Amino acid sequence: MDDQYNPQMIEEAAQRYWRENDCFAATEQSEKEKFYCLTMFPYPSGRLHMGHVRVYTINDVISRYQRMLGKNVLQPMGWDAFGLPAENAAIQHKIPPAEWTYKNIAQMREQMQLLGFGYDWNREITTCDPEYYKWEQWFFLQLYKKGLVYKKNAEVNWDPVDQTILANEQVVNGRGWRSGALVERREIPQWFFKITDYADELLDQLDNLPGWPEQVKTMQRNWIGRSEGVEIQFTVKDSDEKITVFTTRADTLYGVTYIAIAPSHPLAKKAAENHVELKYFLDECKNIKVAEAELATLEKKGIETNLIAIHPITKEELPIWVANFVVMEYGTGALMAVPAHDQRDFEFAQKYDIAIKQVITPPGEEWDFAKGAYTEPGELIHSAQFTGLGSKMGSQQIISYLENHEVGTKRVNFRLRDWSVSRQRYWGTPVPIINCPKCGAVPVPESDLPVVLPEKIKFSGVASPLKSMPEFYETTCPDCHGPATRETDTFDTFF
Repeated sequence: MDDQYNPQMIEEAAQRYWRENDCFAATEQSEKEKFYCLTMFPYPSGRLHMGHVRVYTINDVISRYQRMLGKNVLQPMGWDAFGLPAENAAIQHKIPPAEWTYKNIAQMREQMQLLGFGYDWNREITTCDPEYYKWEQWFFLQLYKKGLVYKKNAEVNWDPVDQTILANEQVVNGRGWRSGALVERREIPQWFFKITDYADELLDQLDNLPGWPEQVKTMQRNWIGRSEGVEIQFTVKDSDEKITVFTTRADTLYGVTYIAIAPSHPLAKKAAENHVELKYFLDECKNIKVAEAELATLEKKGIETNLIAIHPITKEELPIWVANFVVMEYGTGALMAVPAHDQRDFEFAQKYDIAIKQVITPPGEEWDFAKGAYTEPGELIHSAQFTGLGSKMGSQQIISYLENHEVGTKRVNFRLRDWSVSRQRYWGTPVPIINCPKCGAVPVPESDLPVVLPEKIKFSGVASPLKSMPEFYETTCPDCHGPATRETDTFDTFF
């Protein structure tokens, strides 16, 4: 036996033996105990780096250990092959994304095999293979049949250079993570999954997750964000319009001194038609990222609309402001501002010299507003017949009053939002929907799956070439058999 380790000779011999004997294949017929070890599939960017080597080595060690214990181990490998990087590389290098992707896969597979990882290569999958994404499309159609998929206009982060929606984490300092362009708020039609239908179930099942760290479960609870409160209707003076707000603090209703609405709220757009300064402000707000974390640290700015809201109980006139920290996608796109009892509302009111009206007092003491807003429960003051009640009882009685007078309704709200799964880019799984001028959105029949993404394409810019390929989008409606068009959006790679 050679006392020197010769990697070229030993590794090559070992790997040849593994290949010839299919040593890492898993079989369904085995009586052995099963062990499944799945590592997140790499994106085929061209070459492995040390981050890949570290992660895949850890799981390979786990798999080998379990195999040595006599288990039937399945450790597969595949390629998370769709996404924006391939498309940008294609534009840059003037080659189709498919060609770039498959070339990279071949190179990275060879590197993985040289490293000797114990994968069952018989089960290799590639997410840009029609035989794979056929089932992605099938899954979408099952959800569509169950009423869990819908299309609507929604405000998003829009990269004007890459011409696509960006997730919040893809926006860095207000700019697109790849293009560097200033991101805009834009309202466009998108496909959504109704994950909010499962909000209560998701929340309840957190208690049935043994072994999960408590801090992780707390993060999940906060992400789902269940809150009980009331939706309140404020009418708009000299108009048939109404503004709906949701609040968990009905006890502070008598302390409302202004209404704040989102820049994309229909009332804001309407008011801007005759308000030049407001129009400029709405344009400025288009570059704000649509994420709560970003909005929390944003410099709070606003502008008065010249519209007036009417308080549902006192009938007091309240100015309506457009504020950059209010977003249409969260709640109703409007909020009742109570500066005395909400710190954000307090700072905004101080900045723009808006009245601050205290209606909750700490038990047995006066509050010094030099400290900021008083945001805790307490005793109601300056609240008509509700004065003297505690916050909890005061909220209950005010909600009952609002419901009895048909200007409020009890509601449960969630921070969780439905998931937007469509993207306006080319290199992704086609959404299996046909748009018919007569029948509307019609699902592609399962027998016609997969809807195949054409791979031999040319980019004339950054916009998806699918939009200029009648050979792809021109089709026939499955219902009425009239002329129709295929959806040209593709799925978010996370789908």
